[in-house]
Amino acid sequence: MQHASTAPVARPRPRWWTELPLLALVYGAYSAGRLVARGDVSTAVDHGLSILRMEKTLHINLEHPLNRLLTAHPSIGIPSDFAYASLHYLVTPAVLVWLFRRRQEVYRRARTWLMTSTLLGLIGFTLLPTCPPRLLEARHGFVDTMAQYSSYGWWGTEASAPRGMGGMTNQYAAMPSLHVGWALWCGILLWRHGKNPYVRAAGVAYPLITTFVVMGTANHYLLDAVAGAAVMGVGALLARPVMRLADRIRDRVGARFPRIAPVAESPVVSAGCKTSAGERIPGQRTTSADSTDAAASADADASAGRVPRADTAAPAAAGAAGDDAPAAAR
Repeated sequence: MQHASTAPVARPRPRWWTELPLLALVYGAYSAGRLVARGDVSTAVDHGLSILRMEKTLHINLEHPLNRLLTAHPSIGIPSDFAYASLHYLVTPAVLVWLFRRRQEVYRRARTWLMTSTLLGLIGFTLLPTCPPRLLEARHGFVDTMAQYSSYGWWGTEASAPRGMGGMTNQYAAMPSLHVGWALWCGILLWRHGKNPYVRAAGVAYPLITTFVVMGTANHYLLDAVAGAAVMGVGALLARPVMRLADRIRDRVGARFPRIAPVAESPVVSAGCKTSAGERIPGQRTTSADSTDAAASADADASAGRVPRADTAAPAAAGAAGDDAPAAAR
């Protein structure tokens, strides 16, 4: 008898009670890392001025006209400040929840992509502390719109931090712009996996609006936005290798500590299974049962004066021969 084969063990689906602590741990490490990686203020200012000079040389310093637009028109500047201070923390978790509930097949890779890119951004903050345009001297032509319109929101004069909590944020973590990076992540996933045309349109509009907002509010340079997009690209390339590494680590931990190993799916016993002679599957019709039915049909035909049909007579004869045969021959 051929042994039953088992299907490949599938990875367990992510569960919310394991996902929430993981995401909280990564975000906590990211926030703490930003505070630690403050760097020297004079170095951050030098980096900011270098970026600005490069953009002027290439004639791509779009921050100046956008900042003047938001400064001169409160109807544009105030909504932009609200968008900068809030959407970053609302849209990204909403897209994560949507993927978890509706697109489980892509959730794990998307989550790994986001976390990997975020940690890469933290490396950028550490190696290249950068002064945002709004903190440069006034002679460079920038106005801090968050400070200008602070009476309309919960923030003060220290970026999007609530009043009195500016010390809990690193204002020189401008390169790369993860506002733009996270918005691009959201946009790509909404475009690729959204079925509603409005959802897909939002996937296109959201990264563009975010880029407009971060430059118009003088919180980021254009090259910060480009670096944010580049970080997300690298994170997308590293997502699968990171997932494979995580799987190997989980397998080793599971082998060392079996009790905390994830429960595998039950094997599929019927796949490729065959029965040997003398065995039968419960509920399966046997030859003797078929012969009994055929013999009953032939007797009914004979009593009615009809000639027995060939398709019933033959099985009946075969069944009779089988009953008269020695037990060793059956």
